[in-house]
Amino acid sequence: MDVRIPPQNLEAEQAVLGGLLIDKDAIIKVTDIVLPSHFYQEQNATIYRAILELYEKRQPVDVLTVSDLLEKQKKTKQVGGATYLAELVNKVGTAANIVSYAQIVREKATLRNLISAGSKIVELGFAQSDIDELIDEAEKTLFNVSNQLLKEPFVPVKEILTSTFDRIDELHREKGKLRGLATGYTDLDQLLGGLQKSDLVVLAARPSCGKTSLALDFARHAAVKNKVPVGIFSLEMSKEQLVDRLI
Repeated sequence: MDVRIPPQNLEAEQAVLGGLLIDKDAIIKVTDIVLPSHFYQEQNATIYRAILELYEKRQPVDVLTVSDLLEKQKKTKQVGGATYLAELVNKVGTAANIVSYAQIVREKATLRNLISAGSKIVELGFAQSDIDELIDEAEKTLFNVSNQLLKEPFVPVKEILTSTFDRIDELHREKGKLRGLATGYTDLDQLLGGLQKSDLVVLAARPSCGKTSLALDFARHAAVKNKVPVGIFSLEMSKEQLVDRLI
C-alpha cells in the first residue's frame, strides 16, 4: 500500500527551535522566514509561538523562560515537557545555520500548501459551475500559496548605501539626468524627478479629460525613447481601442 506522507522535515524544525533557545539574537534572523503555521509538528509550532511571544515582550528566550511561559499557558504536557526543550538544545551545538534550517521548514510548508491547493483545484474542476468563476477561484488558490514566498527580508542600510552613493554620483556628473524614468513632459519630470521605481502614480481628472491618452503617451515614451518594456492593462478599452488611441 502506497502511503504518502506530507512533505516535512522534523529535524530542521527541531534545529530551528534549538538554535533559538541557545542564541538570544537568532530570532531576528528567522522571524521573516518562518511562521508558526509552517511547522508540521504541532508541538514545535506551540514552542515557536511561545518564543515569538517572549521576543515581542522583549524578554530573554531560553529553556527556562520558554518552559515557564508554557507552564503558565498550561501547554507544558502538550509540547513534551521540559525534557523535550532540553532535547532541542542538545540537538544543535550552534545557531550558525539557523537561516538554512528555517528556509527548509518554510519550503516544506509551501509544498504542503501546494498539495492542498491542488486538491482544492481538483474539487473545483468536478464542481462543473461557471468556468470563469472556477478559473478565478483556482488562480486565487495558487496565488495564496505563491504570495507567502514574496515577503521582503530586512536589509541593512550599509548594503544600500553603496548603490545609493553611485546613483547620486551619476546624477552629479550627468547634469539634467533624472532619478527616475522620464515621462517626456519636461515640467512634470522636473516635479517628479521622473517615474520612480516602486511608485504607484495615479492620474486623476474628470471624465473626457484625456487620462488614457496621457497614460499611453507615458508608456510610448518609456518604450520608444527609453527602451523600457511596458505592459498595459485596461478595464476601460479593448486592445484594438488602445492601439487606435496610441496611433
